[in-house]
Amino acid sequence: MPSTPVRAAYDELVARGLKLDLTRGKPAPDQLDLAAPLLARDMSHDYRAADGTDTRNYGGDNGAGLPELRAIFGELLHIPVEQLLALGNASLQVMHDTIVHALLHGLPGVLAPWHGQEVAFLCPSPGYDRHFAVTESFGIRMIPVPFDADGRLPLDLIAEHLKDPAVKGMWCVPMFANPGGEVYDEETVRALVSLPAAADDFRLFWDNAYAVHVLTDEFPPVIDVLGLAAEAGNPDRVFVFASTSKMTLAGGGVAFFGSSPANVTWFRKHTSVQTIGPDKVNQLRHVRHFGDADGVRALMQRHRALIAPKFAATERILAERLRPSGAEPVAHWTTPAGGYFIALTGPAGTATRAVELAKAAGIAVTPAGAAFPYGEDPDDAVIRIAPTFPSLDDVEAAVDGLCTCLLFATEERAAVSASSPS
Repeated sequence: MPSTPVRAAYDELVARGLKLDLTRGKPAPDQLDLAAPLLARDMSHDYRAADGTDTRNYGGDNGAGLPELRAIFGELLHIPVEQLLALGNASLQVMHDTIVHALLHGLPGVLAPWHGQEVAFLCPSPGYDRHFAVTESFGIRMIPVPFDADGRLPLDLIAEHLKDPAVKGMWCVPMFANPGGEVYDEETVRALVSLPAAADDFRLFWDNAYAVHVLTDEFPPVIDVLGLAAEAGNPDRVFVFASTSKMTLAGGGVAFFGSSPANVTWFRKHTSVQTIGPDKVNQLRHVRHFGDADGVRALMQRHRALIAPKFAATERILAERLRPSGAEPVAHWTTPAGGYFIALTGPAGTATRAVELAKAAGIAVTPAGAAFPYGEDPDDAVIRIAPTFPSLDDVEAAVDGLCTCLLFATEERAAVSASSPS
């Protein structure tokens, strides 16, 4: 390929010897510093929960977690306290174990465990790669369900898939989804809890990981998915998951499981043989750090102040480089109001090459296709950008470099197409 301005810009990028990372949606060190009071809190003399439970020891309602922490997150997630469990530090582990229990034991009201049956999950795409890794690890067939151009789920397509009794589950990130930032509206939620399903044990795996992770000064209302499911006559359809991982400490937070009374009883029955109870000391530390639901919201506004400028810089650079004034846009991208990611969509057939070029230039980006089941983006077009962890200067340098790589990949592909016989 002959030298062009884009090729020259890429060569200059490589020559800079960068070492930048846009891969995972991790909190930045200054975000983790917001939890310093939590770590500094002296629990040696004030270790009793509100009901008098000595959190250092066995005792209390071990399987459910501290009531005062469940009350805080019950308000935030719109879940009755008695239907919400506060558990260990990783919601992904809770999702994994929920599937294991379904595979080995079956679900409430259904005698047959999933093991030995054909099992499939609907997977809104692009979506969360770790969700897909869990289902793939068990040999569960994954069915991509693409969002439409407006970021809405194709309900007619979902309804058609639910006629298949093998479809036992659906991954959902209802607020500020990973990676596109989509938010399910009430019409969508009502449909998902109401649609007829051939499988009596069909479940929505409702990962509300970003319910309060806003990039604006407003917190959108959390839809009462459990209430709507009960109203629709499908009270057991939804498993809700959440955690404090990107509120306090990613390696030392608290995970939550919420569902119908029958599902909560089922979950506690099977987890009771795994553990006597979660880390109550850590839960009490979180209660005192947050105070109440408004304390969580105030903390999340402090997080917003740290990361919103990085999202704004990303969107500005994408616009300057990929949507120049008076020129045909090279790509489009999402502009989320919350969450941790931006989904960049370039021309078909360019994502893998752009990520390869970025790696060679010292810019680490999540592998192309990672946001799709089996790592297969049918258009090879979507690149996930995670701007939270690097410094603002590094975000600007990395996104600008990524734009150069996408432009170069686009130019290469156009040159190949032009030289191919028609």
